Amino acid sequence: MTASIKLIGIGDGGKATLNQQTTEWIEQSDVLVAGERVLAFFDTYEGQKIVIKGGLKQVVEQIQAATGNIVVLASGDPLFYGIGQYLSNKMPLEIYPHVSSVQLAFARCQTSWQDAKVISLHGRSIKGLAQKMNGEKKVALLTDEVNSPNAIAQYLLDFGFHEYRAFVAENLEGVEECCRHFTLEEMKEAAFSPLNVVILIAQETPHVWPLGIEDEEFSQRKPDKGLITKKEIRVLSIQQLNVKPDSIIWDIGTCTGSMAIEAGRIAKEGAVYAIEKNEPDLANCLENQKKFRVDVTAIHGKAPERLDEFPNPDAVFLGGTGGNIRDLLTICSERLNEGGRIVLNATTIENLAKAVEIFKELGLHVHIIQAQIARSKPILDMTRFVPLNPIFIITASKGEN
Repeated sequence: MTASIKLIGIGDGGKATLNQQTTEWIEQSDVLVAGERVLAFFDTYEGQKIVIKGGLKQVVEQIQAATGNIVVLASGDPLFYGIGQYLSNKMPLEIYPHVSSVQLAFARCQTSWQDAKVISLHGRSIKGLAQKMNGEKKVALLTDEVNSPNAIAQYLLDFGFHEYRAFVAENLEGVEECCRHFTLEEMKEAAFSPLNVVILIAQETPHVWPLGIEDEEFSQRKPDKGLITKKEIRVLSIQQLNVKPDSIIWDIGTCTGSMAIEAGRIAKEGAVYAIEKNEPDLANCLENQKKFRVDVTAIHGKAPERLDEFPNPDAVFLGGTGGNIRDLLTICSERLNEGGRIVLNATTIENLAKAVEIFKELGLHVHIIQAQIARSKPILDMTRFVPLNPIFIITASKGEN
């Protein structure tokens, strides 16, 4: 029977980053578990060694089969994007963290970090980084070989994040430790060690767009302006979609991308997938993404074609109806996650009736808002109102009463 399992954090400097107590626990242990790089610090260790490589399931099985005192070593703080939470869910253990790489990086930068946004790109896609960090004064990024400081710099420049300067801390606590300041243009061209942390500090107050961006701010197809979900209807539709921070959202017929962009700014930890059949509109959507710093997946196609490339959604928005509306709504309903919503905007009572009929046949709960919006407009020294086209906002819910 295992006497004890201790999970100990260690720095890149190896044994020198351990205190006397943790060093004794390692020397007195029967089994030492760590990645290959960390195990290399203990080449004279005489007990059993278990290498953390690949999936953790096999490692857990090996630990559970072992006997005696076991020490697991992990870089930095094992509960900070590390293996600590996974292991503690599988077995009882004691955790003794080292200083995290982010904490060390901010110390080298001589900058407080209690107000910093920390984002891990290690083993993750950079997609969606723009909306995660937009408006943040300080951002720390955990990198990998794909999401290197160079790739990060290029991405940020593409989305216009010119207000940031960068600090890159490499090989922290190691013999080759190196810490440098950069502009984004400089960071794009420099060479870096694979082990690094990127800190971004805004030199000026970042601009954050409010909910309900003015219609005129969006790039739109010329001369056919007006193919956009109007600001007031957009806000009402977003509310009906019940967008949450981790929502997966489809925007079908995205056009300028106004709905996708507004939704993406809320679902910062989720993702938005958009499809548009007109290439000029799709080009405007991509341009608008850069302007408003929202990174969504937008593809060319006519739904329901290519929807199989998207993960199942929590919310689906359709800005209008089409000739294949029954097939489209059926596929959206089948793919919609439990508790999810489909919101469809209709301008005629015929399309309203047809959509409601289909939704009810699909077993969805239907709720309708009739929105009649008018905007003020000056006339001489007076004010009159100019009405927008009335819109029916149809919400179909799955698993909701």
